[in-house]
Amino acid sequence: MPDPKAVGPPPTPGAVGGTPQRLRGGVLGMADIAAATMANVGPAMSFFFGFAFLSTTAGVASPLTILAAGIAVALLGNTLAQFSRAHPSAGSFITFVGKTFGPVSAVTTALLAVLGYIIAMASVIAISGGFVQITLHHYTGVDLPWIIWTLLLTGLSVVLMLRGVVVSTKWAGYFFGVEMLVLVVVSVAALVEHRGNLSAAPFLPDHIHHGLRGLAAGFPLAVYLFIGWENSAALAEETENPRRNVGRAVFSSIGIMTVSYILFSYATVTGFDYDVARLGEARIPFIDVAHDTLGALAFLAYLGGLTSTLGVLIAGINSQARLVFNAGREGLLPSFFGYVHPTRRTPNNAIVTFAAISLLIIGGWGLGHLLGADGGPMNPVVFFTESSSLGSILILLVYLASNIALPLYYRRYRPQEFRTGRHLVLPALGALAILVPLYYLAKPGQPAPYSWFPVAALVALLLSVGYASLLVRRDPGLAERVGSVVADAE
Repeated sequence: MPDPKAVGPPPTPGAVGGTPQRLRGGVLGMADIAAATMANVGPAMSFFFGFAFLSTTAGVASPLTILAAGIAVALLGNTLAQFSRAHPSAGSFITFVGKTFGPVSAVTTALLAVLGYIIAMASVIAISGGFVQITLHHYTGVDLPWIIWTLLLTGLSVVLMLRGVVVSTKWAGYFFGVEMLVLVVVSVAALVEHRGNLSAAPFLPDHIHHGLRGLAAGFPLAVYLFIGWENSAALAEETENPRRNVGRAVFSSIGIMTVSYILFSYATVTGFDYDVARLGEARIPFIDVAHDTLGALAFLAYLGGLTSTLGVLIAGINSQARLVFNAGREGLLPSFFGYVHPTRRTPNNAIVTFAAISLLIIGGWGLGHLLGADGGPMNPVVFFTESSSLGSILILLVYLASNIALPLYYRRYRPQEFRTGRHLVLPALGALAILVPLYYLAKPGQPAPYSWFPVAALVALLLSVGYASLLVRRDPGLAERVGSVVADAE
C-alpha cells in the first residue's frame, strides 16, 4: 500500500533532473488564501448577474435558497478540508480522487476539472469586459466593444499573476475588500431607506414559489454563487501549515459568503418592495437598488462590480491554473504544463495556457452566434449564464466524485482517524446535495443551448475516461506519481 504522506515522488514528466518542480512554499498565510478564495467567489459579479433569475425561480424567499446553498457548500467544504488535512496538494480534487480510485480516475478528474474550470472562467473573462462596457456607456455614452476590455483586463491580470503568487494574491484580496465594502454599504443603505417596509417574508418558507420544487429549481444557481469556494486547496503548496489553514480558509470563506449573500439578497428584495416580477425584469437588480437608494453615489456599485471581476480573474486563474500545473507535473497532462519560473516559482505555462484557452472558447462561442440562425453578436451577460452553466455541470461531477471518495480514502489510508460523522455522513449528505443542481442542469426539456449541455458533458466524460485508460496503459508508473507531491513534509 503506498504511503499517502510520501513527499519523494519518482521522476515525473514535469521534473528537472529527476526532481519535481515545486511552487514557492509557505509564502501565503490563512488570511491570504481566505481572501483569495472569497475574491474567486466574486460576490458582486456573481450576485449582480445571478440574483434576478434566482428571485424569479425561488420568489420573495430567495434568501432561503441561498441559505440552503450555503449549507450544501459547507458540506462540500468538509470534504475538501478533510482531504487537505490528510494530503494537501496543488492538485486539489484531482489528487484526492486519484489517490482513492487510481490513475484512471485521476486523469479523468484532471480533464473534467480543467475543462469545467476553463469554461466557467471564460464566463468571468467575458463579463469583465462586458461590465466595463456597461459602466462606461452608462456614465459617458462611450460604447466600445466589450471584447476590447476583456482582452485588456485579461492581459493585465495574467501579467500580475506571472509576477508571483504573493503579489497577485494580495491584489485579489484588495479588490475583494473594495467590492465587499461597496456591497455592504449599499445593502445597509437600502435597508435603512426602506426601514418602514421591512418584513420577515424573505425568510419564511411559505413565500418560496412552488414550495420545495421552487427551492430546488433555484438551488443550482444559488450554488453557483459560491463557485470558487475551493480556491484555497489549490494554493496548499504555497501556504504555511496547509493541513490546518486550508480547512480554516474554506469554512471561514463559506460562512462569510453565506451571511453576505443573505444580506445582499434581503436588501435587494426589500429595495424592490418585494415585487419579484419587477426584480426579475431588471438587468442588474442590485445596481437599480443602488440608484434608488444612493442616487449619484450609485457609481460605488459599479466600482464594486469592476473590482469584483478583476478579483475573480486573478484569484480564479491563479488557483485553477495550479490544477493544470500539478496535472502536468505528475504526467496526467502534457509535461509542458508542469514548468515553473526558476525565480518566481510561478506555473507560467499553465497560467498563460489557461487564459488563452478561455479566450478561444469565448471567440468560438461568439463565432457560433454570428453564424447561427440569429446571426447577431454575442451578449456577454447571456454568455456568462450559458458558459457558467456548462462549466458547472463538469465541476459538480468532480465535487460528486470527491464526496464519494472521502470515506473510502480514510478507510483505506487512515483507518485510525476515520470518524463516521465527518468522513461518512457529511460527505454522503454533500453528495446528495450535489445531485439536486446536477438534475436541474441536466434535466430534459430545457431550451437551447442548455438542452445540449448535458450531452456535451457526457461526451466529455466518456472521452476523458477513454483517454485516461489509454494513458495509464502506456505509462504504468503514473499510479505512483498521482498525489506524490504534497504541500508539506512530515
